[in-house]
Amino acid sequence: MTPIRKTLLASAAAAALTLGMAGAHGAKSVPAQAAEQSRLWFVEFQGLPTSEGARLDKVRAEKAAFRDAARKAGIQFKERRSFDVLFNGLSIDVSPAERARIARLPGVKAMYPVEVIQAPKPIKAEGDVRPQLDTALAMTGADVLHGLGLKGEGIKVGIIDSGVDIDHPALGGAGTPGSTPFPTSRVAYGYDFVGDAFNADPASPGYNPVPVPDANPDDCGGHGTHVAGIVGADGDVTGVAPKVTLGAYRVFGCAGSTLADVMIDAMERALADGMQVVNQSIGSSFQWPDYPTAKAADRLVKQGVVMVASIGNSGTSGLYAAGAPGVGKKVIGVASFDNSHSKLNQFGISPDGTPIGYQQATGAPAAPTSGTQPMARTGSKTSLDDACATLPAGSLTGQVALIRRGTCSFYQKAFNAQVAGAAGVVLYNNVAGRISPTVVGTPAITVPVVSVSDVEGNLIDDRLAAGSVDMTWRADLGSFPNVTGGLISSFSSYGLAADLSLKPNIGAPGGMIYSTYPLELGGYATISGTSMSSPHTAGGAALILQGDPKQGAKDMRDRLQNAADPKAWWGNPGAGYTDQVHRQGAGMLDLVGALNATVRVLPGELALGESQHGPVTRTLTFKNKGSTAVTYDLSHTAALATGPNTFTVSAIDAPATVAFSAGSLTVPAKGTATVDVTVTANAALADKSLYGGYVVATPQGGGDTLRVPFAGFKGDYQSIPVLTPTANGFPWLAKLSGGSFTNQPGGATYTLANGDLPYFLVHLDHQSRQLRLEAFDTATGTSMHLISLDNHLPRNSTATGFFNWVWDGTTFKGKNGTPTPVPNGTYTVKLSVLKALGDPAVAADWETWTSPPVTIARP
Repeated sequence: MTPIRKTLLASAAAAALTLGMAGAHGAKSVPAQAAEQSRLWFVEFQGLPTSEGARLDKVRAEKAAFRDAARKAGIQFKERRSFDVLFNGLSIDVSPAERARIARLPGVKAMYPVEVIQAPKPIKAEGDVRPQLDTALAMTGADVLHGLGLKGEGIKVGIIDSGVDIDHPALGGAGTPGSTPFPTSRVAYGYDFVGDAFNADPASPGYNPVPVPDANPDDCGGHGTHVAGIVGADGDVTGVAPKVTLGAYRVFGCAGSTLADVMIDAMERALADGMQVVNQSIGSSFQWPDYPTAKAADRLVKQGVVMVASIGNSGTSGLYAAGAPGVGKKVIGVASFDNSHSKLNQFGISPDGTPIGYQQATGAPAAPTSGTQPMARTGSKTSLDDACATLPAGSLTGQVALIRRGTCSFYQKAFNAQVAGAAGVVLYNNVAGRISPTVVGTPAITVPVVSVSDVEGNLIDDRLAAGSVDMTWRADLGSFPNVTGGLISSFSSYGLAADLSLKPNIGAPGGMIYSTYPLELGGYATISGTSMSSPHTAGGAALILQGDPKQGAKDMRDRLQNAADPKAWWGNPGAGYTDQVHRQGAGMLDLVGALNATVRVLPGELALGESQHGPVTRTLTFKNKGSTAVTYDLSHTAALATGPNTFTVSAIDAPATVAFSAGSLTVPAKGTATVDVTVTANAALADKSLYGGYVVATPQGGGDTLRVPFAGFKGDYQSIPVLTPTANGFPWLAKLSGGSFTNQPGGATYTLANGDLPYFLVHLDHQSRQLRLEAFDTATGTSMHLISLDNHLPRNSTATGFFNWVWDGTTFKGKNGTPTPVPNGTYTVKLSVLKALGDPAVAADWETWTSPPVTIARP
């Protein structure tokens, strides 16, 4: 086993429910981002929704019974939305105390917070980088399918996002803002569920939770138009499936955030409109497949809709970070790879005019678009502090200086060159890749300053070492390879899902993608994110559906996974390692292979679960739709593992052992064949690590290789601690005052008036199956019954974040949750956490904590 010396450090924002961040070791108080738990909740009922075969009258009768029971119990709540088709339940606005009562009403299966989902923030390319969409299409083979006449014609693709700019000419619009009536020939379906001003985040300055729906889903935020262009632009840029019919389901305002219940409304509308593919480039990280948006997405697939979703941009937040709805069991959750090429401004160098791509430095005048000037170097390829010291006066007069990065600021280097008479500066990187320098300073830089890659800078240096070099500025753009092209994007989230299902499922180009943008915002933009890789996959699914109309939604994911191409480890692509399965899924989307394959392997992925009971055996079934028998040789490709630390992700060479019941198998024409695969985790790999690899089926005599990704957990999954104390020593009994929680390690007295309530602060190091709070009388040890009970909780997004629960002095007794205010007195509160996939009957699967004394002293 070889540890690879490259790690990721957790540095993401807190999860939706996280209300604060821990401070220094032994802190007595921590800041609170909010004073209450969420008031918005999903209520899920016991019966199935209509998409699962339930009668509509029965589903609605359950809701009526619930409303009646709540009324008789005197429970106050405000109903927000009602769902019958993809989810049987309601979303409601309710106080924390009443929420606990509702959870105990007859017919209630579960409650989940209605998460606030932030509008995806564009990760725009820096400087003058203008990546290409056509090179991204070539990475998946979409361009090849276009050449075969497959462009998505006749296929409906729904975009649940910030809407679509219906005026955009590449999306069928008239080309002038406000000039195109909806619906259009291209955006033929859609609905605006929220309106321009909607913003669901209470912490936002523009908080406005009141939706103002209308029939026109025009986009003023930009994200949805960018996504729609990747799926189906047909104009100055060409999308993956440029002839699809689009449905635009707007769930974001012009800025801000939306709510998970709005997303389910949009999913039900997309189903009613007959969408064959639905893309959701939005979601909430660290979630379970049981979360309502993931369940609803799964049911879309059961109804024949290919459901594609971004897996999340929490790549720096550690393991188990995949988001809902992408974690849905039947959903295609998509990771991001960086685009292979970018379009850059350029200049040529003598003697042969070799093109050099450059980026403009911030704070310097724009580079010219014509003219020839001599170049000079101020150091060499090995200089550590090139141009950091004052240069000889007049030494660079009329020349463009080549300067290597290192030691001092870009401004200092450029200023020294300017003082020495330079007519311009070319900065080059001292490590692999490009840089986006800033040369803002006083006195100002008055000559053009641009930057090039390490490879280009070294080339120019070599030529200068051999003789004179002239450079010629050019007006046109050139196409240049990205150093990270074809590697997993740094922001792309790690899996697995909380239930150890394999997430992400597949990857596609998402880093540095040039696509459509609202005309009012410039018409085109370069954005990065799994938001961009998901529509590449959704558009690809549309091409497959056009090429093979019999392809069903339920096994589309398997088909795409079989043909995908695993990629090298992003940390050192030349080292020979394959990136983690729980980071890239099956690998890069390969549409040509997916379309051409006549043999399928089912299932298309193997989630191996825990290894504590030894090797895991699974059966793979090969189905041959072709007219000729195919014989495959079976092998496997190892992928890197990650160590047991959730928040600091390591890369470890610890390959699993894979054995087959036969070394090869023949799949008869129009027939099937099976093989058993036994996977044994590497004995030297530390417990609590994640591992994976790929089963490889290579056809004898040539043809398309088929692959099946596998991933598992080393050891006992329930060995992961959940109630990790962090440096602050959580859990806490706390008081809230002045925007901060203060620890009460010796106990405290609460009046339950004017916000004087006991809070319980808890850091969850991992997702948990259930969390319950129960009160006990300290004098007698008698249980005063439950305070609250929650199921399928996410983990904290950082190693120091926390959740809080508040108690209003009421407990709930009996099956129907009869509310009982406890008498004034002293109590302890027992916190019990059932670990992920834990057995409620096994004591070791629970973690518990008992609070200091809580004295209730109502006035």
